[in-house]
Amino acid sequence: MSQRNDGGPAFVVDGPDEWHRVHPISPLVRGWVAIVAVLFIFGRNSFEDLLRSEATGRDYSPSAAPAWIILSILAAAVVVFGVGFYLSWLFTRYQVTDDHVHVNSGVVFRQQRKARIDRVQAIDVVQPLLARAFGLAELKFDVADGGKSAMKLAFLRLDEARRLRSAILARAAGVPVDPQAPAEVAEAPEVAVLALRPGRVLGSVLLSGITGAALLLSAALVWLVVRTGSLAILAAFVPMILGVGAAYWQRFTTDFNFRVAVSPDGIRLHYGMLETRSQTIPPGRVQAVGISQGPLWRLLGWHRVHVNVAGYGADHHEGGGRTVVLPVGTLDEAMAMLGLLFPNPGVENPLAVFGAGIHGTGSAEGFIHSPPAARWIDPLVWRRRAYRATETALLCRHGLLFRRLQVVPHERTQSLSLYQGPLMRALGLADFELHSTSGPVRPLVRHMELGAARRLFDEQAARAAVARRIHRAERWMEAAPDPLVEPVGSASSGAAAAAPPASRCPPHHGLAAAAPPEAGVAPLVEPGPSAARAPLVELVETKGPGSETKGAGSAP
Repeated sequence: MSQRNDGGPAFVVDGPDEWHRVHPISPLVRGWVAIVAVLFIFGRNSFEDLLRSEATGRDYSPSAAPAWIILSILAAAVVVFGVGFYLSWLFTRYQVTDDHVHVNSGVVFRQQRKARIDRVQAIDVVQPLLARAFGLAELKFDVADGGKSAMKLAFLRLDEARRLRSAILARAAGVPVDPQAPAEVAEAPEVAVLALRPGRVLGSVLLSGITGAALLLSAALVWLVVRTGSLAILAAFVPMILGVGAAYWQRFTTDFNFRVAVSPDGIRLHYGMLETRSQTIPPGRVQAVGISQGPLWRLLGWHRVHVNVAGYGADHHEGGGRTVVLPVGTLDEAMAMLGLLFPNPGVENPLAVFGAGIHGTGSAEGFIHSPPAARWIDPLVWRRRAYRATETALLCRHGLLFRRLQVVPHERTQSLSLYQGPLMRALGLADFELHSTSGPVRPLVRHMELGAARRLFDEQAARAAVARRIHRAERWMEAAPDPLVEPVGSASSGAAAAAPPASRCPPHHGLAAAAPPEAGVAPLVEPGPSAARAPLVELVETKGPGSETKGAGSAP
């Protein structure tokens, strides 16, 4: 058994010559599209000949090429793909040590990748449709020093993928192990918080921006048909119609069966219809949180919650499904989710302050908005553009039709900047931007009074420097005691199942007083007789540190 630098017991790890392979049929699961493409190429001509014969009334005659040539080509393609799949599997190996995960892959172009376990930002267990049929899953984890996912292990048996995820998260958290059985790493239990019903997910899709695009497309189609008097013009819009339909389908299938749970490993998100995903975000990995609300959603009081996580940047540019931690929820549910992501709000009345950040205007709850001079640039929203600094985070408020609140913990401040164009210079205004990791949340306060912008610049640099010095260690459970959280549904859990013990789970403070589930949310934890109105997450009032020390540096 190896030892950590601090002298404590370590997990049994792979030796220098101990490597593991993915499941043997992994190349087939990954490469089935190539096989279908080959069959399509060779079968397209015959299919076109068949359609042509039906249209012209002639007898159908297959391709002029002899059958043995076609069969030989197909057989050769099968052999080539088979050899390629086998070599791909043979040369793909992985190894897990106390500090790193190693993945070697590639046949012609060899690739060796290594990720530090203490830099792991999030881990996903993904099951595409075909992989689910074989009971396989892909393990995907992101690290802080990569703009995209640094590691993918595709595919492993589902139980093996879960075991490996638990082992990596346990190493990252610094969980002490039983010296008598150091290789046994049980999956951390989770406590369910909420689940979205299909009706609400469907409603959120129908009231999203996709519907606005669909209405504009429909209006353009009607106008062109009336203008030209010909329905043939519809053929030119077929790709766009299919694109809108695909957008609806992708959004619905991605958000379908969305569930949130908390565990000692962090926040767990489960979602997906055809491709299912179990996503784990460890404590302290969220760089910024954003809450948004569109004009149609305002009628029903719905909100959407996004996050910036190091390593999720590439996913944000490709659609950003993994950066959404609550696809649609009420204000109370959004506040509860914010409480999970950001346990210490740093104010005594967090619900009022953060509520004003989403729906407020002017200087309500201490927000500092743009000066009257900004009316020349923002005649409608100048009182909505505002900020407020709490003891632990900076809040940025935007938008009138599309409302947005951005929350950035002070210790996650990467850098700061001020911008002033010619018109803003004439009006005495400036833009303040706080740089976070790549993602959907871009903390920005537009058209501030120049003096206020400079003060915020200096004060935020000082707050960030102090917060980074007192920020807790990356191993969030290194000194945790041994008792485990009772699993959901255990006979002895009772009312205590509404929140995991603080000794094993990250604390959830202040913001998480969610109302009882409404029509769109199915409760997953049944409260006991004495806890019929128990909050979704335990409330603990806590204040964060504050200081006037000046300085700045980059956050991890």
